[in-house]
Amino acid sequence: MTRAVVSLNSGSSSIKFALFRLDEAGTPIHAAGGKIEGIGTAPRIVARADDGSIAWEQQWPDTGMTHEALLHELFDWAVGHLGDNKVVAIGHRVVHGGMTFAKPVRIDDALMEALEALCPLAPLHQPHNLAAIRAIAKLAPHLPQVACFDTAFHHDMPIVAARMALPRAMAERGYRRYGFHGLSYEYIARHLRMVDPNLAKGRVITAHLGNGASMCAMHDCRSIDSTMGFTALDGLMMGTRTGSLDPGVVVHLVEQEGMTGPEIEKLLYRQSGLLGVSGISSDMRELHASDDPHAKEAIELFAWRAARHAAALMTGLRGLDGLVFTAGIGENDPIIRAMICERLEWTGITLDPEANARNAPVISTADSRITVRVIPTDEEQMIALHSIATLNLAQGVPA
Repeated sequence: MTRAVVSLNSGSSSIKFALFRLDEAGTPIHAAGGKIEGIGTAPRIVARADDGSIAWEQQWPDTGMTHEALLHELFDWAVGHLGDNKVVAIGHRVVHGGMTFAKPVRIDDALMEALEALCPLAPLHQPHNLAAIRAIAKLAPHLPQVACFDTAFHHDMPIVAARMALPRAMAERGYRRYGFHGLSYEYIARHLRMVDPNLAKGRVITAHLGNGASMCAMHDCRSIDSTMGFTALDGLMMGTRTGSLDPGVVVHLVEQEGMTGPEIEKLLYRQSGLLGVSGISSDMRELHASDDPHAKEAIELFAWRAARHAAALMTGLRGLDGLVFTAGIGENDPIIRAMICERLEWTGITLDPEANARNAPVISTADSRITVRVIPTDEEQMIALHSIATLNLAQGVPA
């Protein structure tokens, strides 16, 4: 019987998943993957086999379908789809690991208690990450689960990059810049070592641009700085999040507008960003298709802020050798890539319009001083690799 690992990335209204068979050496071989969307409204699942064909597609009109119920459906399908392959582990993306968790950890009750305490630092993500873990524990209580942290890749950032200008006593209580999207950046670093080892050793900024967006400055594939800080709200403008914001605005909202903490959280996390500026949508594709001038303004602001933050990250790297675009917008939106690179032409970036239009792996010209790449990220594969290593599955040691 062949062993298998399942990777889960559970959000507020969606669950990404991937199934991996393990070969004799314990290497994960992608078997299927997909996404459950519309949780809370009309959930829909599309799962694709390794060849890209649809392996399972279903929609539930019942808005009462919870994360737990949908995971139950997914688990039953996965077991059937894998056939003779036995699921031996579930790996989870957990957004926040705090100051303590710098590497993947097998999940137990003590860990869950510690991660629950971090929910206020990632209110859009952490509660749903933990809800998925609990749901799987009910479905298969003896199946080992592994937590893989989005903050871990940035854990050893230089202290000057991690420090916030607050009283030292607060820093000792955990007030610092953590950085996020670490599983994505770790995958990019790993992939870059394989496809362009010389660039991997150099100074690279990776732009993870999606509904959640951030950038990471890497030197020799190590995190030097990140646009996200204490929470996943900082840095770039995002789908519904503000990104960097004068903290005086929050004080003003409390003192002059009389807004409460939950109201401000809703404003900054769910009502701002592309959605707030455009008044139309948080989806970049819809904004591109719109003739509304507010949509154009939101797109321009997104690109302007991205270029501004990229320029700031160069100071920590003391230069730049490469720029990598990844995630939904970064991988698939040549317009946004061109707008950002145009504002960074002073660095020596020269974009190849034809290569950019077809989302080629390298979109800079041969004589560009800065190499610009497009690399599709794969957080689920990183979760599988971490789960295998954490549970010693490559050596065949029982989990």
